[in-house]
Amino acid sequence: METPEKNPSEKSPANGRTADENAHSLGQRIDRVSGSAQEAWGQTRDAFSDLSDAIDIKGRVRRQPYGTLAAALGIGYVLGGGIFTPLTSRIVRLALRIGVRAAFLPLLKDQVAGLADALADGDGDGAGRAAGKGHKASKRT
Repeated sequence: METPEKNPSEKSPANGRTADENAHSLGQRIDRVSGSAQEAWGQTRDAFSDLSDAIDIKGRVRRQPYGTLAAALGIGYVLGGGIFTPLTSRIVRLALRIGVRAAFLPLLKDQVAGLADALADGDGDGAGRAAGKGHKASKRT
């Protein structure tokens, strides 16, 4: 059984165009998409270049290598999904404990220094009053 040969100049029933016209329009579409992709790539490259110039990453690395490394580790930890993990909760608890102690110690130091000054400055009556207050406080407990 013979198959009828199609003439390339015959029109396709689907879109009413010849095979040459279809190939030509497909080539034009590919050229347009390729041009658009190249233009988008060029704009992205320019934007990244402008951003890196504004941030001055290379200069920061030269000036502060450890700080830049710490920032990169932190950003990677957050982007990697490390925020809601048990390790993060332990780190936050430890940081809060250290922070509270660091904030509380100067206050406590000032109070103890003030009490020591009050006890040291009180001759006779002042020392007796301070001792009396301490005695009354110990009876209450």
